[in-house]
Amino acid sequence: MSLNPMNAYKKVEQETLSGREVESKVLVKAANKLKECQDNWESADRDKRLDESLKFNQLIWSIFQSELAAEDNPLPKDLRLNLLRLSAFIDGRSLETLAYPASEKLNILISINLNIAAGLREHLKAA
Repeated sequence: MSLNPMNAYKKVEQETLSGREVESKVLVKAANKLKECQDNWESADRDKRLDESLKFNQLIWSIFQSELAAEDNPLPKDLRLNLLRLSAFIDGRSLETLAYPASEKLNILISINLNIAAGLREHLKAA
């Protein structure tokens, strides 16, 4: 049986971890995929790795966008808008990197993912 990514994400979220834990883990996974691509920039399969890692990252941020845009999202409106702007930046940087590849363009995507993941983990510790 094939699940679409959104259903798979929600299923894992419901069955094992809290939503914030899942979000943190997938952001770190995406950052690691991007970093692996960056660390192997000169490899023969770089374009494939780049495409896969950027698409994975965009998928995660697309899911976030969908959740942030939902009317019933419990986050404060200002925070939601800031995260939506951040996700638009990530979309733009991803497309730019696909069109004009350069390993240093991945730095900001990796950093954003790791910082958001760290913030989510801190939120969980505080709760």
